[in-house]
This record gives sequence, C-alpha cells and structure tokens, in this order.
Amino acid sequence: MNRHLAFTAALAFATTTIAFAAEAAEVKNIVIVHGALADGSGWRKATDILQKRGFNVTIVQQPITSLDDDVAATKRVLDLQEGPTLLVGHSYGGMVITEAGNDPNVAGLVYVAAFQPDKGESLLSLASSKPAGSMDIRETKDGKYLYLDPGAFAADFAADLPQAEAAFMAKSQVFASKQAFSAKITQPAWRTKKSWSIVATEDRSINPELERDMAKRAGSDVTEIKASHAVFASQPEKVADAIETAARKAAD
Repeated sequence: MNRHLAFTAALAFATTTIAFAAEAAEVKNIVIVHGALADGSGWRKATDILQKRGFNVTIVQQPITSLDDDVAATKRVLDLQEGPTLLVGHSYGGMVITEAGNDPNVAGLVYVAAFQPDKGESLLSLASSKPAGSMDIRETKDGKYLYLDPGAFAADFAADLPQAEAAFMAKSQVFASKQAFSAKITQPAWRTKKSWSIVATEDRSINPELERDMAKRAGSDVTEIKASHAVFASQPEKVADAIETAARKAAD
C-alpha cells in the first residue's frame, strides 16, 4: 500500500513537472511595435508567416507623440494577451520595448534594426554617437514633428523594396514628435529579460555598427541579415525565423 502511494505521488509529481515545463516553454503571443517614419502595415508579410506557424501576432499602432504615450499604447496591447509575450520592436520601437518590456508578462525582447538603449540614453544621443549617414529628415511647419522626405524615403529607409512598396511606405509614414526622439530611458528591460537583435547590414537609417554595439552591450543573441532598414518588409521570412527562434528560447 505504501509503495502504491509512493508510486502515485511520484507519478503525479512527474506529470505536474512535465506540464509546468511544457507550459513555461510556450510563448505564443508576439506583440510588434513599429518604428518611426513608418506604420504597422509593413509587418503584414512577417505577421502572416508567424501566424501560419501558430503564433498570435498583434501590432501596436502607437501615436509617436511621446515615449510615454507609446509605452502606454504598448502596455494596453500587452494587457490583452493571455500568457507570456515576446515583444518585438523596430527602429524607434526598440526605445518603446525597452521600457514597456518591464511588464511581467513579457518573456523576451527582439530588436529589429532597432535602438537598444541603456538608462539615460535617448534615440538622439544614440543616433549621434555613430551616425548612419545623411537622412533627409524634415520638420513640420509647427516645428514639433519630424518626417522623412518622401522623395528620399526609398534610398534612406527601404532601398531593397520594390518601388511601389517603398512609395506606399513613404506616404503612410507616421510623423514622429521631437519629444519622442529626445526622451530618455529610465529602466531598460533588457537588463532583466532575454533579448535578441537583428542587424540589418545595409541599414542607412541606423548605423549597423551601432546596432552591433548595442546588442553586444546587452548580451543579445544576434542575427545579421543583408537588408535595408526595412528588413522586416524586404526579408519577412528571415525576420520571422529569428522571431520564432526567440519565442522558442524565451522561456528556456
């Protein structure tokens, strides 16, 4: 009788342990934060690929009115997820996920050709530390917002996309407030969460060397892809592969 009880208890413990391990390894939610000078529509191909692989993908359409506003918009989307979430950020979106990633349900962070700031750093301070070149950034008449000249958009942002696709992205870009670009990070989530980084080797918006430096500092696993700043749109399969790998490893 005692042996039977011991066997039953051991079996129950083993079953619980296996179930817990399986549950811990499951990261099915992916929340994507797009960058400035773009919107979330460019992520359609990568989203379709990931959803076919069984992931639940949501894209944050943050206003880019301030870093605080964008973090709040991201947290509202995170609150809708059930279970652990992988948080993905492109370009300026990397600033957003660095703060929003402190949410307890975030299992890991993926930086896609993105800024990966430390405490006290802003997008402007990072970008000026290793400039990428001369992007044709212009101010709106009120002096509060910035945008990329549509005529230069393809060359500066999406050189490896078909002309029509780059033109659409130029016309659908979200203007970025100066306040968002100058805001400083207070608590970088990559210091306590696992992180991954995709370096776009042909990036003309963020210096690829800066992307490598930030990833190395954070101890991120790095994937290099030969692509423009719009790597998520020009190489959606490779970006989806890197995100899937991160999701599989996030709970290890």
